Amino acid sequence: MSRIAIVSAMAQELHGLQQGLSGARSVQRAGREFRTGRLGAHDVVLVLSRIGKVAAATTVTLLLAEFGVERVLFTGVAGGLGSARVGDIVVADTLLQHDMDASPLFPRHEVPLYGLSRFAADAGLSAAVQAAAASVLDHLQRDHLDDFGVRDPQLRRGLILSGDRFVSSAGESRLLQASFPDALAVEMEGAAVAQVCHDFGVPFAVLRTVSDRADDAAHVDFNRFIAEVASRYTQAIVTALLARPD
Repeated sequence: MSRIAIVSAMAQELHGLQQGLSGARSVQRAGREFRTGRLGAHDVVLVLSRIGKVAAATTVTLLLAEFGVERVLFTGVAGGLGSARVGDIVVADTLLQHDMDASPLFPRHEVPLYGLSRFAADAGLSAAVQAAAASVLDHLQRDHLDDFGVRDPQLRRGLILSGDRFVSSAGESRLLQASFPDALAVEMEGAAVAQVCHDFGVPFAVLRTVSDRADDAAHVDFNRFIAEVASRYTQAIVTALLARPD
């Protein structure tokens, strides 16, 4: 049975999953705590990556090189773009580094020597994550969402952008939307995870809860949203995903 890694940039995202880990064992590497054990029917590794593309790449490289991980799921929050609204769930089908620019040597946004700007998530794993998320939304208790103005959270699948900056102004958001009209979310790690998994040939998926609209109000209740909404989504979706064997 394959081992799956559940990775997040924020500690609150992993707290509930850590509580449910059976046979837990902790291993320290490169300043990170990798917690191995079982969730549902699966052998898992839980780890906090820290924030940003380099931190995420370091973490995923360690998972693949030292922990025998065969699939990776990165989960966390993101700013919403396009049709995505606060409380929506976005599953990536492709990921792109919006701050990658090696022009004129290479086209803007293309990763040098890869010939790619967009990295595709694994279709099978992403479909399984999407199905788990749909099940969670169908049975979601929504009372706790009222304080955040969330009325009818939607499940979406599409392009997620990554970059080493917290997009928090309407101007930045408009520029990203103009450059990438099909983008649904912007965050700081997913495309780096995609590139590392591409290098290793390992299936991966990226799951994001929209915490804000990546505009001038992007900082409002951010930590509370993670604790009361996003972490609950993550725990429920991952539990549903891992309830069945491969």
